Amino acid sequence: AMPWSRGAFLYEIEQNRAARCWACREDGLVIGYLCLWEIADEIHITNIAVHRAHRRRGVGRFVLTETLESARRRGVRAVFLEVRPTNTEARGLYEALGFHVIGRRKGYYYDTGEDALVMEAELGAARLGNPS
Repeated sequence: AMPWSRGAFLYEIEQNRAARCWACREDGLVIGYLCLWEIADEIHITNIAVHRAHRRRGVGRFVLTETLESARRRGVRAVFLEVRPTNTEARGLYEALGFHVIGRRKGYYYDTGEDALVMEAELGAARLGNPS
């Protein structure tokens, strides 16, 4: 994942009424975050990142699971996100939490020109991470 710039965060927080961002902190420092847009009965996760030194400790799983469970309680129908095909760790986490690939965006990532896989989690009655 490519972390956002300070300017991107400020825009999302101050200007975008559909945007919500959450940060995970340890000893006062941000170690991970998730930002999303909530529109009608859908959520689009716009960015999720965990500091390299804090990966593989459950930070990403925690913030994503909390987001999905909260969305389900509020009646959100579906959650979408994009991920690099080469980001196998993130893809594994997303799949474990019920996301599946529904499409591809050609040349999505401006830094490399890499495509993005579009993933969706449908929020039904089954608990996240447990297939129904």
